[in-house]
Amino acid sequence: MMVHALLGQHNSHLHQLENLLGVRLGSRGNDIQISGAKLDVELTELVLNQLVALLQKGYPLYPPDIDYAVNILRSHSSINLTDIFFDTVLVSARNKYIAPKSLAQKEYIDAIRQNDVAFGVGPAGTGKTYLAMALAVAAWQKKQVNRIVLVRPAVEAGEKLGFLPGDIAEKVNPYLQPLYDALFDMVERSKGQEMIEEGIVEVAPLAFMRGRTLNDSFIILDEAQNTTREQMKMFLTRLGFGSKAVVTGDVTQIDLPSGRPSGLLDALRILDGLDGIAIRRFSQIDVVRHPIVQRIVQAYEKA
Repeated sequence: MMVHALLGQHNSHLHQLENLLGVRLGSRGNDIQISGAKLDVELTELVLNQLVALLQKGYPLYPPDIDYAVNILRSHSSINLTDIFFDTVLVSARNKYIAPKSLAQKEYIDAIRQNDVAFGVGPAGTGKTYLAMALAVAAWQKKQVNRIVLVRPAVEAGEKLGFLPGDIAEKVNPYLQPLYDALFDMVERSKGQEMIEEGIVEVAPLAFMRGRTLNDSFIILDEAQNTTREQMKMFLTRLGFGSKAVVTGDVTQIDLPSGRPSGLLDALRILDGLDGIAIRRFSQIDVVRHPIVQRIVQAYEKA
């Protein structure tokens, strides 16, 4: 049964590994034959052994996991995949196990757990906001915090807010929708709506944070590259007793008006090395969305 799980339906996992690693693989019974260049064969053996270890511990192996495993072990051959893939942050309402899929994600999760303020900086698709949301929901479930505050700057990315219909709340709602989407992936939609109505979860534009002090809260500032220096300082000084803040952003996607410096870039420079603050950076190899997203990110970085 475990051999079948390793091979995949119609040997699909073996074909996937062949494409990823540049080797030829064949199977007979419980044996797998590998042919190719010496270094490629050694990496393939390492990947297969670690995948077997995951399966032995009951890990359900899916095609994306094989991509993640190869990416991790190609860069860090001494890593034990069970230490990463079994660090479950949250089990969602759909019984989905949310855990890191790269070494950078594992380090990011540990940084959030161990520090009062953590920055996650990198391209789209690296799980910065999603994992922060999972940790926030987990902290609330464990009664470590009383509420979750989700914040985004309402910056116009080539479009004008004034042309959107409705009052100010309705105008900024599209900017906050990705945070709602992440929340509703963690908990049932009805439960999420109930948490919002009861004030357990607050989703708000950054401008609404001025003058507040947030105690016993897990606060996430998303799209932080679009904050000004003043806004970033204002946000970071909202942190009260028993609270934790996570700041996420992609410094290649700044939509501020020309000439206005990003508050995220400013904070990364000023706060680097400060006790209680962690900065973790992601790269295109940490993209865990559809494989085409990683290729798109790579193409734009080259351009």
